[in-house]
Amino acid sequence: MSRMGLQAATTMRELQSKLDVIGHNVANANTTGFKSQMSNFSSLLYQNIDNFSDERANSVGRVTPLGIRQGTGARIGHTNNNFSQGSLINTERALDIALTEERQFFEVSVTENGATETRFTRDGALYLQPTETGDSALVTSNGHAVLNQLGNPIIIAGGFDGVTLNEAGQVVIRRGNIENVEAEISVVEAIRPQFLEQTGQNLFRLPDVTEAGYTANEIIGQVGNVNVAVGRLESSNVDLSTQMTELIQTQRAYQFNARTISMHDQMQGLINQMR
Repeated sequence: MSRMGLQAATTMRELQSKLDVIGHNVANANTTGFKSQMSNFSSLLYQNIDNFSDERANSVGRVTPLGIRQGTGARIGHTNNNFSQGSLINTERALDIALTEERQFFEVSVTENGATETRFTRDGALYLQPTETGDSALVTSNGHAVLNQLGNPIIIAGGFDGVTLNEAGQVVIRRGNIENVEAEISVVEAIRPQFLEQTGQNLFRLPDVTEAGYTANEIIGQVGNVNVAVGRLESSNVDLSTQMTELIQTQRAYQFNARTISMHDQMQGLINQMR
């Protein structure tokens, strides 16, 4: 394959990855607390070819190197998470809470393949799940245990008459005519959110950051004064109009590169016939 065909094929592979990101965003447009992603491209190895014989005629007002830039395509340089605040929706449900600050998350416990890990979510639709001991655990819509400020699952002893949440993120239990705060939901702030990775199920995780010269405490910090909106949920921050525009542009770019390969094959066929 010629350089032109190689460049088109390489770019098409990366454009397909961007289409996957856009599709993931659109599919989660109605997911509570979902944060969209953005893909950014960068050029692969390239060289400048000086094909101008008259530099004076081509240098007036020019700010780029003389000649043409010939490369081997483009690739996705990095995919960033968009942590901007989504709009709040009133639900009037006692166990629905929404974070009102960007880059803040609830801590939950997730067990996969026998390993338990702390992960982070913006989804504040919480539920009570019965345990084997007759108590109730506070969990997310996916069944992951919500953690308290000590890093332990929030377990509510049986025999209660009501459970509510307040704006300080505290779990208020009513037993008879007496109400007591029996737990506080852990809320953390992503000091350097660029390190967080999406893991599916509307969750984020913190990878090993020691190679980057950081500790976990320098990436994630505990929020002291928690302030949440009770009876409300944060909607997804996906802007469908922007996603549709990105989709059309990416599809057109994919078609142009596919057409490049097709034209390259036709040219090769004509050359072979001339031989």
